Amino acid sequence: MSQQGGRPTGRHEDDWWEELYGDAAVDDTGPATASDSLDDRFASASGTLHEAPPPADAPPPVPPPPVPPPADASSADASSADVPPAPGGQAPRPFPDGTAAHPPGPSGPPPGGAPWGPPPATPEGPVAFATGTGLPGGAASGGAGGAAAVPPPPQEPPSAAPAADPRAPRLEPPPDPLPSRVHVGSRPPTYDAEPTALPAADPEGLDDLVPDTVLDGARYGACTLRAASVRGDSARYRGEPRRDALLTARFGTGEQALVLVAVATGGRAAPGAHRTATEACRWIGRAVGLSHARLVEDIRAARRGDLKSGLHRLTDRSLGRLRADAAGQGLEPDAHAATLRCLLLPADPACRTRVFFGVGPGGLLRLRDGAWQDIEPQVSEVRGEPVVGFGSPPSGPPGGDHLILDLGIPTPPSPYEPSPGSSERGGAPAEPLREPFRFRTSIARPGDVLLMCAAGFADPLHGERELRAHLADRWSRPEPPGLAAFLADVQVRVKGYADDRTAAAVWEA
Repeated sequence: MSQQGGRPTGRHEDDWWEELYGDAAVDDTGPATASDSLDDRFASASGTLHEAPPPADAPPPVPPPPVPPPADASSADASSADVPPAPGGQAPRPFPDGTAAHPPGPSGPPPGGAPWGPPPATPEGPVAFATGTGLPGGAASGGAGGAAAVPPPPQEPPSAAPAADPRAPRLEPPPDPLPSRVHVGSRPPTYDAEPTALPAADPEGLDDLVPDTVLDGARYGACTLRAASVRGDSARYRGEPRRDALLTARFGTGEQALVLVAVATGGRAAPGAHRTATEACRWIGRAVGLSHARLVEDIRAARRGDLKSGLHRLTDRSLGRLRADAAGQGLEPDAHAATLRCLLLPADPACRTRVFFGVGPGGLLRLRDGAWQDIEPQVSEVRGEPVVGFGSPPSGPPGGDHLILDLGIPTPPSPYEPSPGSSERGGAPAEPLREPFRFRTSIARPGDVLLMCAAGFADPLHGERELRAHLADRWSRPEPPGLAAFLADVQVRVKGYADDRTAAAVWEA
């Protein structure tokens, strides 16, 4: 070769290339002692591996079928996890669709040679094989020698839920706590079912406020108690307070305990009727609580006469305090009067005697074998000499027997006529006629339901047969209703009845 821009001389400039790679340099290495052909090289390699070379005329072996790609996404993830990171220490970023990116591999045939060639003597390095989840049917790779992997038998898919143990106790779903009907009768009531207006409040008398609804319950001995008092539809619409009062109290402990349920109703047009009803419940509660030990003994011993006289005396004292308060405030006795109905339940499971007593209208019913029984005690006529303020008017015409000759002998005044000193004759106001005392004892049976209620709930129960059938169906179930379900049953509305509703029911186990 000549330099750039130089002129060639007589001697050839490339003689050094001929001297190094030309024919003259062939004798430096000497002639080859072995034949150098493709067959000779293959035979040499086969001999090195201690294998006899196949005959020259034998057909080439059939390559094994290729392994199909993974069938699910989990196998693809497992395969991608076994791929070593790309050079430079950075893992390949996935594609926008979430598919894992594999680093580019070297081009050309694999280092192990042709697939039909012999395996290498020693592996070149650790090889990561796909797990059973990466191959179809859970197949694993073969062992040494290139044996084909045998797929295991297909597995059954897991069941959706394990089979339930027939010996395990079955939990039945609770019954629907809401009633099937909001009202009974041919037409819906006039007022809305929910409260509309709140009663007016006095900033200096916030203690007089009463809630719209009162709900209570308990379980003692063999009975389950549910009690509720709800403001009537008319009072909810007009913003008037609830005139009914409800008291549930327990006196004593253990089997000596006594449960009292008291229901009182104030006068309809009397101011502060809700306060009067509340005071009546508190007075009778205090009286029963102070005498509960003696009352429990009388109930267990079935001393009906002692119970009636004792409870009559306690009721008269409690209501007498209301009349005394009215006189101290200069009010009429009717303006500070209330009806009172009470129920005594002993906590002793062996005692199933239930005692009812009180003064004023209402309801006392018993649900037995799916049928209602009215067990309200009837007021009988007074036997013997009439007592002022108690008893019923005697039979016969008010003026007496007109066939008897008048001998001019003056007759004593009747207790049912105004006294000589009454306001009608210019004297002091006389004490009004009081309601007769009501008393009833009953022996409960398993499955009975005893219901005591005020007049606001007793009137629709007596007047609407569909309401009785509805409650009989609801309350004849094996388990007593919960508090929410009982409240919903008490609130089943009937057109024409919009007073407060107060009821207490006892389920016998």
